[in-house]
Amino acid sequence: MTIRTATHQGVATIEIARPEKKNALTIAMYQQMADAILDAQLDASVRAILITGQPGVFTSGNDIEDFLKRPPGAGGSDAADSPVFHFMRALLGCDKPVVAAVTGTAIGIGTTLLLHCDLVYVSDEARLAMPFTSLGLVAEFASSWVLPQLVGRVRASEKLLLGDPIGAQEAVELGLANAVLPAAEVLNHARRVAERFNALPPAAVRETKKLMRRANAQAIEETIAVEGALFAKQLQSPEAKEAFSAFLAKRKPDFSKF
Repeated sequence: MTIRTATHQGVATIEIARPEKKNALTIAMYQQMADAILDAQLDASVRAILITGQPGVFTSGNDIEDFLKRPPGAGGSDAADSPVFHFMRALLGCDKPVVAAVTGTAIGIGTTLLLHCDLVYVSDEARLAMPFTSLGLVAEFASSWVLPQLVGRVRASEKLLLGDPIGAQEAVELGLANAVLPAAEVLNHARRVAERFNALPPAAVRETKKLMRRANAQAIEETIAVEGALFAKQLQSPEAKEAFSAFLAKRKPDFSKF
């Protein structure tokens, strides 16, 4: 089992549990997470969702080998029908509060999914990064729109064009996280915050979340669609093939010929 789920005291926990692969996400794991969010959305006993990883790693992003076997849009299929996009739509459409507990590394979608969580707590050893361009790819999960809106275009350029990493304190300063805590305390703190929703009227919480997201909803959905089409196109590009080949061979990529 690579995605563990459990519901306790009104909190549905989704745990990425593949530490031997640094919690790299496979296509099957994306579908498991999408299903878990949808199940929690329909369960009246659930007041909040908690997403977490393992000590020292939230997720290192996509499992490259698995992703290359079944990339979005493979075989002429619609990229939007991929489990990756099932997960994106499930998280984006969830009207219950979503809390994230992040220790260690959060790479690629490990960072971009945080942009769609309501409350984010990171450990003092957390390291976030969106290194899409270094892989010959483009931003995903509406990060090309949400991040500039959140931190400003020039700061977003550092993170999306250059792929500069984001430390724990910087994540708070940029508005990507609520607080930094010692690694051993992050999960319990996030769980306590999630449990606070048990004492709040659920309809009022849901409607307030909808109101907060209403103004940006269309732009985010449109951006995800545009990014998804470009992402699928770039996956087949010579740049991406060189980047992935170098990654798998554990060598430095050579983009000088492009």
